[in-house]
Amino acid sequence: MHYIIVNTDKEDGVQLRADTRDAHLAYLRDHGKNAKLVQAGPTPSEDGSRMTGSLLVVEADSLDEARSLAADDPYTKVGLFSNTDVRPWNWTVGNPDGGH
Repeated sequence: MHYIIVNTDKEDGVQLRADTRDAHLAYLRDHGKNAKLVQAGPTPSEDGSRMTGSLLVVEADSLDEARSLAADDPYTKVGLFSNTDVRPWNWTVGNPDGGH
């Protein structure tokens, strides 16, 4: 099943994001979790001047596995996010495995 992880940065998180970015990207590449990363990227502010959070799509056997991936992210561990939402997602449109 697919899950989305939606993170919202703290208002003062710009420097924390920059300082932790390399560790975050390395974690996503080599996380070793039971969840497979499908897509991921930051969400910019409306004017594009800074990042305000991130969106990840993962494939996992359970919601707990997706939550574990989110909890162990270096960005989460350093307190970058004011909110993290992990929920199931039905990939319908554009799914290469049978979506419309």
